[in-house]
Amino acid sequence: MKKLFLLDAMALIYRAYYALIRSPRLTSKGKNTNCQFGFTNTLIELIRKENPSHMAVAFDTHAATERHTDYVEYKANRMEAPEDLITAIPDIKKIIEAFQIPVLELDGYEADDIIGTVALEAASQGYIVYMVTPDKDYGQLVSDQVMIYKPAGTDGKVEIMGPKEVCEKWQIRNVSQVIDMLAMMGDAVDNIPGIAGVGQKTAAKLIQQYHSLDNLLEHAHELEGKLGDKVREGREMALLSRKLATIITNVPVDFHEEQFKIKDPDRKLLSEIFTELEFRTLSKRFLGEDLSGPPAGEVPATISLPPVQTDLFGQPVEKGATLTEEPSGSILAPSKNITNSPHTYHLLNGKAERASLIQLLGSANEISFDTETTGTDANDAELVGMSFSLKPGEGYYIPLPSDQAATRAILEEFREFFEREDVLIIGQNIKYDMLILKWYGMEIRGKLFDTMLAHYLIEPEGRRSMDLLSAQFLDYEPVPIEDLIGKKGKGQGTMREVELEKIKEYAAEDADITLQLRGKFGLLLKQKEVEPVFLEIEAPLVQVLADMEFEGVRIDPAVLAEYSGQLGKDIVVAEEAVYREAGVRFNLASPRQLGEVLFEKLKLDPNAKKTRTGQYATGEDVLQKLSHKHQIVENILIFRELSKLKSTYVDTLPLLINRRTGRVHTSFNQAVAVTGRLSSNNPNLQNIPIRTERGREIRKAFVPRDGEFVFMSADYSQIELRIIAALSGDQNMIQAFKNGQDIHAITAAKVFQVGPEAVTPEMRRSAKAVNFGIIYGVSAFGLSENIGVSRSDARQLIDNYFLQYPDIKKYMDLNIERARKKGYAETMLGRKRWLRDI
Repeated sequence: MKKLFLLDAMALIYRAYYALIRSPRLTSKGKNTNCQFGFTNTLIELIRKENPSHMAVAFDTHAATERHTDYVEYKANRMEAPEDLITAIPDIKKIIEAFQIPVLELDGYEADDIIGTVALEAASQGYIVYMVTPDKDYGQLVSDQVMIYKPAGTDGKVEIMGPKEVCEKWQIRNVSQVIDMLAMMGDAVDNIPGIAGVGQKTAAKLIQQYHSLDNLLEHAHELEGKLGDKVREGREMALLSRKLATIITNVPVDFHEEQFKIKDPDRKLLSEIFTELEFRTLSKRFLGEDLSGPPAGEVPATISLPPVQTDLFGQPVEKGATLTEEPSGSILAPSKNITNSPHTYHLLNGKAERASLIQLLGSANEISFDTETTGTDANDAELVGMSFSLKPGEGYYIPLPSDQAATRAILEEFREFFEREDVLIIGQNIKYDMLILKWYGMEIRGKLFDTMLAHYLIEPEGRRSMDLLSAQFLDYEPVPIEDLIGKKGKGQGTMREVELEKIKEYAAEDADITLQLRGKFGLLLKQKEVEPVFLEIEAPLVQVLADMEFEGVRIDPAVLAEYSGQLGKDIVVAEEAVYREAGVRFNLASPRQLGEVLFEKLKLDPNAKKTRTGQYATGEDVLQKLSHKHQIVENILIFRELSKLKSTYVDTLPLLINRRTGRVHTSFNQAVAVTGRLSSNNPNLQNIPIRTERGREIRKAFVPRDGEFVFMSADYSQIELRIIAALSGDQNMIQAFKNGQDIHAITAAKVFQVGPEAVTPEMRRSAKAVNFGIIYGVSAFGLSENIGVSRSDARQLIDNYFLQYPDIKKYMDLNIERARKKGYAETMLGRKRWLRDI
């Protein structure tokens, strides 16, 4: 039989990566080979068990496609691929080459377009075609001769989907309706919008009634109520979504029978790759054997998949990120949930019941706590209820009324508990719950264990929603929030509207799961030797940040309103100046049109670079280099600066003023930057401009709240250099600090080999750039860009620096060597950053 297998490379690579994420395969040099091992196993299993006559593997490229041109947000919400996965791709392509299987990729097209084109051509030539992928979108291509082949999971079962299976899965009559389904329901993975508020179930009903998207839109006026409004308002998005979801089947690639034919692998090349990747078992089992048939020995087990729900590309799925109303397309959902796990969750709706719970809380040492509220902004939400858990499988939920005075009265019953200092309060992102309570006059005074922060120290990279952590560490899928209040969008409800029985199960489960995660993470913090950082830095800091967020800072909207008007006038002046110098009016906010004016009309740079979408690069770095060539460039930069200041800060900051306080309350993020650095958002206080005069005007709007308050500015004196001097023990730098000398002038004197009195301001500026650049690993290229010297001069400055401060160089080299041996870098207080590929 002529059987062609077409592999969707990236879908299978993601699948392989996450299949082994909990027990990564590392070589003796620390290289993660999850992807390479998993993909190779899948490839061998396919060849052995399915006996294909022909095969090819399709890859995506980095080039933009027509879909990106049609909709700039296409795939914009995709997480950046893990570094281990990216670095695995060249190895996987070598493995495919060693198996003598062709690789198909073409700029401007995605792998599914290539697979779709080849599949239909091969089918027309009498082949049975199997598209090897977990991606549900391929359902639109299925026919009697073209099928989806989903490799086996932990159950060892392969799923093959033809027209019957696809139609049953989607609840449709024919596979052509898959595209219309996607057009209506959208696709969160690819960021295809669909019709707002329409999910898979609703889309299936509409298809059953109207048979096609076109017919639905033609009869949209017949639909009543909110659904009718959604369909009519979503017409354009639906049509766009249909185009985005349609797999292209006329890609300029050809099906070459001879080229695609299964051949014996290049055993020499395969041996070299297996040796490099340390695939000893694979090498022993397969090399020297006929891979087209079963080996004499043991067949390798199917890849063991983790209990983590993932999307079609193997990415772990967070709450609210599922593709449909059911977790279709997931590699393997967690095996446990509220329906099959023993649990006892109590609804406490009376004072006597609450009193019994308070008595229990008074005698417990560790208590998991969670709040249910009307929104996600802790400074603008109301309490709907509280949940507690004292032992796994058991939880308590206390509903709180919309009458805020009544809610405060109930909270008062719990005051003694909240003010206990001898108890450990456990929560997931507990700062949010603390802030909510602060608005009701309640303070949590006990010690804190935040499961989100604990996981952050255990695994600094990646996501850490409670749902994801529960799946990964407990093999348990919590009740999705969407089951209670619906999907995000205009139609989403609030927790206040949910019936008590449902919210009791949901809220008590949250407290229960968080308690169970505390048990797992407590051990892992010790095993990873990061418990001191958690206990001494992260946990105590939660209280400080909660206090800071609660206080907020006052903004004078009148100052910003006046400045917004001035900026608006200045923007028009700069814009008109650009048009005069260009000799043509165009859309200045369009990079494509701007590039054409600068490089085709004005010809400012004959060697102008283009981006992967084919338009000229017009970023700030490009324009800065051209600023001396034409006055138009300076005016473009002014236009951009003013426009950004106005839209990002001046017009946005007043919208963030809290209605209760008249102040802005930022959110500080402890668990985002892998280095341990804080960040903030709404607003991002680190980004309030300071470098330019126009930017500094914005800071005038930040004012003390009244006459009883003042602003105080405090700063450390060259703190980073003092720390590097202490860590490295470099006596030259230590002595300079002890003598109270200007460290930058001293460095300049040493690096430029002149007396201190001969140091010029320019020398000091360069030395300052070297001082701070060195400790952050600046290269000769980076330093030359920073201070405007040649690379050779920059290299000389760096070399001279290390001659004068030799112990800093030794310390840096020693740290790299330590990281190579241990697999992680470590701060002086014990925070770890794992660097498996170092």
